[in-house]
Amino acid sequence: MSTQVTAATQLSTVGVEELEETPRPRSRRPGPRKPLGRLVLNICAFIVVVASVFPVYWMVNMSLTPSNKIISRTPSLIPLEFTFQNYVTAWTREAAPGQTDFPHALMTSSIVTGGVILVTLLFAFLAAVAVARFHFKGRVGFIVAVLIVQMIPGEAMMFTIYGMIDDWRLMNTMLGLGIVYVAAVVPFTIWTLRGFVSGVPADLEEAAMIDGCTKSQAFWKVTFPLLAPGLVSTGIFAFIQSWNEFTMALLLMKGYNLTLPTWLNSFQSATSATNWGAVMAGSTLIAIPVVIFFLIVQGRMTGGLVSGAVKG
Repeated sequence: MSTQVTAATQLSTVGVEELEETPRPRSRRPGPRKPLGRLVLNICAFIVVVASVFPVYWMVNMSLTPSNKIISRTPSLIPLEFTFQNYVTAWTREAAPGQTDFPHALMTSSIVTGGVILVTLLFAFLAAVAVARFHFKGRVGFIVAVLIVQMIPGEAMMFTIYGMIDDWRLMNTMLGLGIVYVAAVVPFTIWTLRGFVSGVPADLEEAAMIDGCTKSQAFWKVTFPLLAPGLVSTGIFAFIQSWNEFTMALLLMKGYNLTLPTWLNSFQSATSATNWGAVMAGSTLIAIPVVIFFLIVQGRMTGGLVSGAVKG
């Protein structure tokens, strides 16, 4: 019995010695932080933010500054003597005979932009689903054509567009301007939505069809909610492009049917000094709907992303 105990003790001692001699794996320690690199990145980010925000701030600052202070040689970064008269002037400015005023220009831009968003999303959504989900003859050629059309600048086709709209008797009409905007925005929207549709696996629809849904029900109940963020993103692009477009609106619209960017251009006159305070106030009024639209749609886009992830 004592011999067995001694042997067991020796074995345990040898095992402990082997464990002690076996090198233990070193724990990974977090690498040293690089405060200098992070500081440089923060400085670069701050410079980018200031360069992006300062023009907007300066526009709002000048819109609240009296006219006699705007042309001063020492402009102030903070409007110490601010006034809202520039906004009153921009809103109630009496248009020249045959020209538009701000309320009518706002209505024209709103109607054209709203129509462009609806028509663009409808056509682009159907085309993106067809390109991403179906394999038909001429599919690759259609995608290449979309890319080529997107690369051509609109200014290169100004005379062609002018002649075509004039032949259709749509000059100086919201319908003619809306057709031009839709043609300009649809290619990019199709290409963007195609990526969203391709990112949604077709297996989700097949699983829904196994559970008893028809093909259309599976698409609208499973795939479409996942595509909502893409529709919102492309809708924002279509809104900004249509709302801020100037060249085609200046070419096709005149008189009482001006949009907001072309209405703002009417402040310049060859016979009188430009009221820069009213111009800055008008620019701020034009930018406010864009900010409001983005704030409303941003929450919907985030909600669509979360909802799509849960449903998927």
